[in-house]
Amino acid sequence: MNNYDKKAFPVANVRRFLEPGPIVLVSSHHRGQSNIMTMGWHMILGFEPSLVGCYVWTENHSFDLIRKSRECVINIPTVDMARTVVDIGNCSGREIDKFSKFELTPYFGNVVGAPSIRECYASFECRLVDARLIRKYSLFVLKVIRARVAAAPRYPRTIHYRGDGVFMISGTNTGRYRSRFRPEML
Repeated sequence: MNNYDKKAFPVANVRRFLEPGPIVLVSSHHRGQSNIMTMGWHMILGFEPSLVGCYVWTENHSFDLIRKSRECVINIPTVDMARTVVDIGNCSGREIDKFSKFELTPYFGNVVGAPSIRECYASFECRLVDARLIRKYSLFVLKVIRARVAAAPRYPRTIHYRGDGVFMISGTNTGRYRSRFRPEML
């Protein structure tokens, strides 16, 4: 084990170490308007039912679409979509149709009214199940009601945000510690 010599670090930047999940593309739809937003601030809140907490800034076009429709789709892009993922996050759906601009294929026919993104590795259709934290924290508690995942690869190369414009690409998987793992302790 290492003994690390630590020094003061800006509290506002700790997310660089804590953001565990991949960058996702959240698609939404309400009253004829569809949008896609790039999101890095999400977390698992429960297994059964499968609950996901998502921070959506109040000024983001998707905020009102999700709040009013009470549903969305969390899409998992892979590293081959990295430029598109960043570019989607750098523009507003109030001004452009992101599906058209980025040549992404909306897939309707889901359980929810929001489209999935065909080019993404996985799509999780969600419904808002708890709106109490939206006003205070812009935190949407979503229940995954349908999941669709590509058959291969088993572990896709996903993009993870490290803060300050730095990204990480998922890497090597290991089962080295599996024998020590106790799932009942989750």
